[in-house]
Amino acid sequence: MPPPPARAGRAAPAPVRAGSVPPGRLVGIDLARGLAVFGMFAVHVGPDPAVGGPVGFLLEAASGRSSALFALLAGFSLIIITGRPGPRTGRAGRQAVATVVIRAVVLLALGYALTALGTEVDVILSYYGVLFLAALPLYRLRAGTLALLAAVTALVLPQALYGIRAAVADGGWADAITAHDPLALLTGTGGTMDLLFTGDYPVLTWIPFLLAGMALARLDLHRPHARSRLALTGGALALLGYGGSWLALRLVPHALPALASATHSPASSPWWWSDTAGEPGGRPPPAWLLVAVPHSETTLSVVGGTGVAVAVVAACLTVAERTPRLARAAGPVAAVGMMALTSYVLHILALWFFDDVWYVPAIDGDGMSALAVLAVLIAATMLLATAWTRRFRRGPMEQLLHLLTRPARSVG
Repeated sequence: MPPPPARAGRAAPAPVRAGSVPPGRLVGIDLARGLAVFGMFAVHVGPDPAVGGPVGFLLEAASGRSSALFALLAGFSLIIITGRPGPRTGRAGRQAVATVVIRAVVLLALGYALTALGTEVDVILSYYGVLFLAALPLYRLRAGTLALLAAVTALVLPQALYGIRAAVADGGWADAITAHDPLALLTGTGGTMDLLFTGDYPVLTWIPFLLAGMALARLDLHRPHARSRLALTGGALALLGYGGSWLALRLVPHALPALASATHSPASSPWWWSDTAGEPGGRPPPAWLLVAVPHSETTLSVVGGTGVAVAVVAACLTVAERTPRLARAAGPVAAVGMMALTSYVLHILALWFFDDVWYVPAIDGDGMSALAVLAVLIAATMLLATAWTRRFRRGPMEQLLHLLTRPARSVG
């Protein structure tokens, strides 16, 4: 779920006026968050990437990588809440921790509420809530330590998840746990097992994105050459992830035939970067650990997705600070980023409410209709966000989340 808006501190008493932003706000982060929102829109309502051409390529690029960008920005927001550039201490620190805990619980509940609507969307908010709780104990760490932890978890946890999922497939112990899991019984889902291991955004392999975002937030992004170094780092990680997968699939004997057999796809399928290559119908072969397909939960996928997310953030920060005209033109996108939670929730509600009227699932193959729906959804969201942020400091859902976290101020 889209993280809360980025602010340098608590104080910003005046509402946002036309053409202005709250003091200390990182507009580039808002711009990146807005792009992540539109990427999620494209995945949820856009035509199938098989339409080809520039549209098909953009849809393939958005798949998985927009949610990775969301997760990275969630880590950035966690650091903003708990103190940036240095962590809050004492009473302020305890209040910040309480704020994050309350937000996590609210996101968990909101995610399950939206899932209950029965749309085609794999709602990420519940996973976000657990990710916040999992990463919270690390909020005092420095950028270098957080970056090291992100690298270690990206290297180790996907292999652990592969083993856990194999054990789940081979035995009934996971079903026994789920049968007695209060969260599973209350929500009618896989509960804790889904959130940690078997769901669409398992915490075990999505926490590296959050840690990378936390490390990014600890940096002084206004220092000379900071953005160019971020861009180079992002490009290197993307090359390592996707290029490493392409190379490994061709160097490891029998890897491509094993994937072709497991997915019933041609051996020439782009498992090194695109989910159009298909997924294994049953238990993935060991060669699956070499792919970088979005949502494949492999090390190379996590590394490549992190690289793309870092590069996008670097580009957005550069646009916001170095190209005023382009930044003004992108203002409506940044406005969406300022109320990303509202935008995310409203698009799911729209898909649910208008399902029989104008939502055209990608599987129907009606590319033009789906593309028109996507265009209408993006335009309407930008119009609403621009009008709202000219008058109010927070979006409706962001304001609700702010009110629900007020009890954290009483923590001594």
